Amino acid sequence: MSQEAIIKIDQLVRNFKLGKQLIKVLKEISFSIERNEYVALMGPSGSGKSTLMNILGCLDTPTAGEYWLNKQMVSQLTEDELAEIRNKEIGFVFQTFNLLPRSTALDNVALPLIYAGYSKQEREERAKEVLDQVGLADRIKHKPNELSGGQRQRVAVARAIVNNPSIILADEPTGNLDSKTSYEIMALFDEIHKKGNTIILVTHEEDIAQHAHRIIRLKDGEIEKDEMNKSISSFA
Repeated sequence: MSQEAIIKIDQLVRNFKLGKQLIKVLKEISFSIERNEYVALMGPSGSGKSTLMNILGCLDTPTAGEYWLNKQMVSQLTEDELAEIRNKEIGFVFQTFNLLPRSTALDNVALPLIYAGYSKQEREERAKEVLDQVGLADRIKHKPNELSGGQRQRVAVARAIVNNPSIILADEPTGNLDSKTSYEIMALFDEIHKKGNTIILVTHEEDIAQHAHRIIRLKDGEIEKDEMNKSISSFA
């Protein structure tokens, strides 16, 4: 495993049983992701990209093969250890935002810090800091239904980075947004990447994938292509 590899996938397999039928979703795929890389996982519906993302996010386990995260073999971790990784090491951003509807932007962003054991004052200070970072300092008391789609996704991004995670996993983060708002959210991801985060972006949209420095294309559960994005010349 490379000194700087934060993720290493080796001969990963994921099968599902549907009645008596065995559905092979991921078929012995292998790749590694270096620290501070910005990678897009692309593929049509049914290519296996969502299943792969769930495994990378420790929300699902492979049928066979190895997944190493920060030099730890994920399959050997307990449920409690996996929960701790999901809370501290991985920041999730979803297409549907997944915000608590009755909670303010501040409380939604502070939520992961409760599980991490921070005091109320520490939680509020850190949540305000990241809301300011994503341009929502004036919206901290607003609830999700009082925010636009783009603002809700900014809250979700702030929640994802509040714990200073090693990795940001973003699943179709612009799927529910118009073109202008999508561009703003992707510009925000560009800024987060420049600050040192590793970003893994799952998308089926080519223009969104072009923000990444490397694109891994999946088809029928296999890696069809894994290449650097030629339109972006450096990791700057």
